[in-house]
Amino acid sequence: MKTKNSKELFKKSKEHIAGGVNSPVRAFKSVGGTPIFFKKSRGCYLYDEDGNKYLDFVGSWGPMVLGHSNKAIVNAIKKQASKAISFGAPTKNELEIAKIIKSYIPSIEKLRMVNSGTEATMSCIRLARGTTGRKKIIKFIGCYHGHVDSLLVKAGSGAATLGVPDSPGIPDELSKLTITLEYNNASELKKAFTKFGEDIAAVIVEPIAGNMGFIEPDENFLKTLRSLCTKNKSILIFDEVMTGFRVARGGVQELFNIKPDLTALGKIVGGGLPVGVYGGKAKIMNNISPDGPVYQAGTLSGNPVAVSAGSALLKQLKNKKMFSELERKGEIFLKGLKEEAEKNGIPFCYNIRGGMFGFFFSNKLPKNFQEVSDTNISMFNKFFRLMLEQNVYLPPSAFESCFLSTEHSQEQLLITVKLSSNVFKNLNNVLLN
Repeated sequence: MKTKNSKELFKKSKEHIAGGVNSPVRAFKSVGGTPIFFKKSRGCYLYDEDGNKYLDFVGSWGPMVLGHSNKAIVNAIKKQASKAISFGAPTKNELEIAKIIKSYIPSIEKLRMVNSGTEATMSCIRLARGTTGRKKIIKFIGCYHGHVDSLLVKAGSGAATLGVPDSPGIPDELSKLTITLEYNNASELKKAFTKFGEDIAAVIVEPIAGNMGFIEPDENFLKTLRSLCTKNKSILIFDEVMTGFRVARGGVQELFNIKPDLTALGKIVGGGLPVGVYGGKAKIMNNISPDGPVYQAGTLSGNPVAVSAGSALLKQLKNKKMFSELERKGEIFLKGLKEEAEKNGIPFCYNIRGGMFGFFFSNKLPKNFQEVSDTNISMFNKFFRLMLEQNVYLPPSAFESCFLSTEHSQEQLLITVKLSSNVFKNLNNVLLN
C-alpha cells in the first residue's frame, strides 16, 4: 500500500490546519500511523491520493447508507446548485424535508433545521432548560453529544456524581450542572432522580450508544428512563444523530417503541452535506423563537443545497425492508470475522442493528463505557492497521461504530472475511510472542 502522498499532505496540513485535521479522530492518533487523504468515492469504495482503493466501513460516519456518490443525491445537488446555493431565507426545500422526517419519526411533531449534530443537541438542551425553568441535565458516561460545553463532560462515578470538564475552556461552574451516570444502569438513574429530580431539566442519551463502539441498551433501561422523566416532568432527549435512519428507518425509538420528548438528528439528514435537526412535541417546540422566548438561530440553517441532498436520500428509504437486509448481510460478515478470530484463539464479539455495528476484542459484550475500555483496545489498534494494509477502511478508533451501505454486496463482505484470516493469524502471533 502506497502512502507517500498522504504522508506529505499530512505534513503540510499540520503547518496550516490545527493538528493537521479538522476533526481529531481523523489524525489516527489512537490507532497509530498516518491519516489517509482521500480524493474520490464510489459505491462502497474510497480512493486516496496515492491511488489506493479501500472497502469503506465508515461511510462518512453514517450518511452514506446508500453508498458514496448516489446518483439521485448527486443530481439533486446539481439541480439545486444551478438555481441557488444559499438564500438565508425560507425555501420550499425546507418544508419538503420536514414533512419526510415527520412521516418517518412520529414523535417529531415540529422541527427546526440547524447545521450539525452538535447544534441540534445544544439547542435541545437550551430548549429543555427554557421550557422547564430548571438547570441540571443528566448525560451518560461514554455517550458523545457533540462538543458543546454542557455535554463535553468527563465520566463520573457513583449514583449522581457531578461532572468535571472534559476539556480546558469549559468552566467548572457550567460542568457542575451536568450529572454523569453509567450507561445501562437503571439503579443509578433512579438514585439521581431521587436526589436531584426537581432540578433536572432533561436527560440526554444515545438510545443505542454509537460513540463507545455500538452498545445496546438493556431491556428496561430506556423504559425506566422514559418513566422517570415523565414522573419528574423532565424532558427526555434522544440523540439519534448517528442512529436515526440507520438502525431502522425511524431510529432506535422505532425499534424499542419508546417516544422521547425531543430528538436530535444529523448526518444522514444532509445526504453527506452538513445538516442537523432537532424536533419533538409541538408544545415544547413552540417555545422556540419567534413563537416563544427560547432563542436559537442559524444563518445557513435549512440551506437549500443541503436539504435537497437530504430529501433525495430520505425519499429512497421508503422501504423499511432495506434495514433488515443490511442487518442480514452484516450478520454474515460479522459471524465470519468471529469465526476467523476464534480459529486463532482471539476473543471477538459484536453488536449490529440495521446498517450500523460495532465489534470488540472480548469474550463478553460490554454494556457501558468502562466495560468497553476494559476490552483489548491495543488488539483493535493492531487489527485496524493490518486491515488497512488489506485495503479495508475501518473507523480509526475502538470507540466508534462501523457502517454498512446498500452498495456493500454479500460477495464483497465474504471476500473481506477471507482477507481477515491472515490478519487474525498475525494477531495470534503477536499474542504468542
